[in-house]
Amino acid sequence: MSFTNLYYKRAVGTAKACYVCHKPTTTVLATINTVDFLYTCDTHLADPGFASQVGTSSDGVGAGGAKMGLSTEEIAKVKAEWEERQKKKAEKAKEKEKDKEKEKEKDKDDKEKSVDKESEKKVPGSLSPPSSSTPAPPTPTHQRYTLHRDIFSLRLAEHRRRRQAVQAKELAPRLPGAPMTPLPSSPPS
Repeated sequence: MSFTNLYYKRAVGTAKACYVCHKPTTTVLATINTVDFLYTCDTHLADPGFASQVGTSSDGVGAGGAKMGLSTEEIAKVKAEWEERQKKKAEKAKEKEKDKEKEKEKDKDDKEKSVDKESEKKVPGSLSPPSSSTPAPPTPTHQRYTLHRDIFSLRLAEHRRRRQAVQAKELAPRLPGAPMTPLPSSPPS
C-alpha cells in the first residue's frame, strides 16, 4: 500500500523517540489516514533536508496561487466573488427554511383546530422547533508537511519491508517443511 507524501503535524500526549535523533518528542507527522506516522522534533521540521511545510501563506490560498502565476489582487478578487456567492446561497437556504416552517405551522394550526383543546395540555414555547442554525465549531487545521524525497523513500521502503514480512508469515504455514531425515550417503567408488 503506497501513500502520498503529505503529512500533518499533530501533538500527542505521550512523548516517544524522535525518528532522527531519538530524543523524546510529542510532535508527530502523520498521513491523513495515519497509514504512516513518525515522531520528530520541531527543529527537524525546520530543516529543509528533512521536511518542508506546504502552503505557508497566511491567506489560506497556499503555495498553489504562486505556482499558477496569480497575483494577490486576483486571488482576493476571486475570494470576494466566491464569498458573495456563498452569502447568496445561504440567504436562499434561509428563505426556503422559513417557507417550510410556515407550512409546518399551518399544518399544526389545522391539527390543533381539529383536536379538542381541553384534553391537550401544552408547555409554553414547545411549538417552536429547536434552531439548527447554531454555527458549527471550526475544525482545527494542522500544519502540512512533505518529507524530503530521500526520507520519503526510506519510509516507503520500511513499509514495503513490513508488508513483505507479514506476507511471509502468512505464507510460511502453507509451505512444506524441510526434510528431517539425513540424506543417504553414496557408497565410495
